[in-house]
Amino acid sequence: MFAQLIAQKLSIKPSQVETVLQLLEEGSTIPFIARYRKDMTGALDEVEIQKIQEENKGMNEFAERKAFIEKTITEQGKMTEELQAKINAAVTISQLEDLYLPYKQKRKTKAVTARENGLQPLADMLLAQKDIDLEKEAGAFLNEKVLTTDAALQGARDIIAEQVNEDITVREKMRKLFERDASLKSTVITEKEAEAAKYKDYFAFDERIATVPSHRTLAVLRGFLEGYLRIAIEPQEETALEIIEELYIKGMSNCNEQLRKAIRDSYRRLLQPSLETEFRTALKTAADEEAINVFAENLRQLLLSAPLGSKKILAIDPGYRTGCKVVCIDEKGELLKTDLIYVHEKNHRLQDAEHTIRSLVKQFDIEAFAIGDGTAGRETEQFVKGLQLGLPVYLVNEDGASIYSASEIARQEFPDQDITIRGAVSIGRRLMDPLAELVKIDPKSIGVGQYQHDVNQPRLKERLDQTVMSCVNSVGVNVNTASKHLLSYVSGIGSTIADNIINYRREQGKFTSRKELLKVPRLGGKAFEQCAGFLRIPGAKDVLDSSAVHPEAYSLVQAMAADLNVAVNDMIGNENLLKDISVKKYISESFGEHTIKDILAELKKPGLDPRSGVQLFEFAQIFSIEDVHVGMEVPGIVTNLTRFGAFVDIGVKQDGLVHVSEIAHKYIQDPGEVLKLNQQVKVKVMEVDVARKRIALSIKQTEAAPAHSQGGARPRQNQFAKPAAKAEAPAGTMSDALAALKLRFKN
Repeated sequence: MFAQLIAQKLSIKPSQVETVLQLLEEGSTIPFIARYRKDMTGALDEVEIQKIQEENKGMNEFAERKAFIEKTITEQGKMTEELQAKINAAVTISQLEDLYLPYKQKRKTKAVTARENGLQPLADMLLAQKDIDLEKEAGAFLNEKVLTTDAALQGARDIIAEQVNEDITVREKMRKLFERDASLKSTVITEKEAEAAKYKDYFAFDERIATVPSHRTLAVLRGFLEGYLRIAIEPQEETALEIIEELYIKGMSNCNEQLRKAIRDSYRRLLQPSLETEFRTALKTAADEEAINVFAENLRQLLLSAPLGSKKILAIDPGYRTGCKVVCIDEKGELLKTDLIYVHEKNHRLQDAEHTIRSLVKQFDIEAFAIGDGTAGRETEQFVKGLQLGLPVYLVNEDGASIYSASEIARQEFPDQDITIRGAVSIGRRLMDPLAELVKIDPKSIGVGQYQHDVNQPRLKERLDQTVMSCVNSVGVNVNTASKHLLSYVSGIGSTIADNIINYRREQGKFTSRKELLKVPRLGGKAFEQCAGFLRIPGAKDVLDSSAVHPEAYSLVQAMAADLNVAVNDMIGNENLLKDISVKKYISESFGEHTIKDILAELKKPGLDPRSGVQLFEFAQIFSIEDVHVGMEVPGIVTNLTRFGAFVDIGVKQDGLVHVSEIAHKYIQDPGEVLKLNQQVKVKVMEVDVARKRIALSIKQTEAAPAHSQGGARPRQNQFAKPAAKAEAPAGTMSDALAALKLRFKN
């Protein structure tokens, strides 16, 4: 229905949009369409398909609202050809609502009361703007409810004020004025200065809504909702009044002053509050979407972090007073052994800890160490490295591990273990396969967001679920080892079928072929179509069952093998054979060029994990903020990206901030243009504030500036002191922007 409009808006062919909408209507998922229906869509990617889906949803909502408005006005007997034409011409919700405003059921307004008191004719006289005797004309409308001429004129002005407010031309001009010139302003509520200290940067804030960044919008709105700030969104009142007066006041008459009073009242009492609400909602929506985009991209990068793979892991959840929780897990992530050691006390316990670790490494043939990077993490890392066992030692981001430990999922997995042991297992499994472990945790708890608690929660959940699904399907899932939570994100499966797969596996043993999936209760033909290509069966009799080749294309691969006079198994990984295959030879109604190229790429490297391999990383010998000094150049890892900068872990409890202006020698708007989550970087310490636990870092000052940019570098601003108009968000969560510098505190 909306294919043409969506195509125009997104600059995509209408036929592509129609195909995507049809596939979605038939129950296909976005990952499936993007991977296995490229020939039908013209190789649209997941982002483009997602945009089509969202635009279609928005246009359906618009159509539903339009139908409701038409029905309501028609039932009132007030629909005219002219009004219907205007409704048909409306292209935005705000235009529709402006047209509907005069016909909305109202509570008893001042204008309604004035009309009931018979003052509409007087209002019409004032609008006609003829020279009249105001006292005399107003006196003609006195009655038991209108006792004075002033009251009569006031009532007439109330009617005019409402008419001005409902005038679609006025509202359009005011909306354009707000878009162009309105500012977001905030002031502290009197006598709340002390309580509102974290919002100090917003006690006298004023920035145009056209330029205010999303994180500042969210900070101001949070202060407003918490009762510390007053806010306003408005242009200069004089400008607004001039625009309206130009529309209503014609020539000179003694009615002009009455009209000016009515216009001023209309603007202050009706128009400005109405448009402020509209623009506050629009600003919030835009800021939410920006924050959600940041969160979704960070989450994608975190979920696709490099996995160590199937290794025997000794994982440690560090602690000082309560000791370090130790677990040994096998290649499948199964818990083998638990223990407790104390490594931060200079006594016999340290010797006991050394003996315990050496014994566990030998007993379980440990291949790597995973150590949580929170409290006591660095010290524990140094202890383990000091044992010189010749094994790699990895510090693992433990954000959200405590959430998992206390969850129902963890209780089901380890009913006989306490929270601390569950957390240590999670740390070890994260090293083996971050994606498989992190899907068990509410994405909001992972710690890579920006204002995740302030944004639209249903929208946030929707986007994060889409991101998780995209990541899971891009990597693929071993159907014989995957948890229910990982399986539930596979295209076409969901929670119920995931449960059924687990139960089938438990009762019947491992799957030996993809066809066997059809025996799983409720996994019918459509679900099989959607999920089969993303589920892997390593060691299956049919080698294609362990690849990303969809079962619907097995016959094509077999035909290729027959033409080469070899078995399918002989084709797998044999680039010399595969390079001789002509794509055009196999193009048919069923398989197009895109599909065939994807199949050939998969046959060259079947089941290839798109994630890179994990790399060892070594922090500098610094362990607390007191060890950090201006001028030091140290290695670090990017832990979070926001629009205003990147947070970098340099091995102390507090992450430092690299402001966006200190990332690259070239101008960038978004740190994501040049940085990725978990990227290893070298940083220079620019400023240290021990009292407030803040560290300002620079990446670009560790690199030589390109010759062409030497003369054009911008002067570096003090990152602890920003102008009021550029002030960042107050302290609160790790992702808040406080004076362009907020530190991430680890558990």
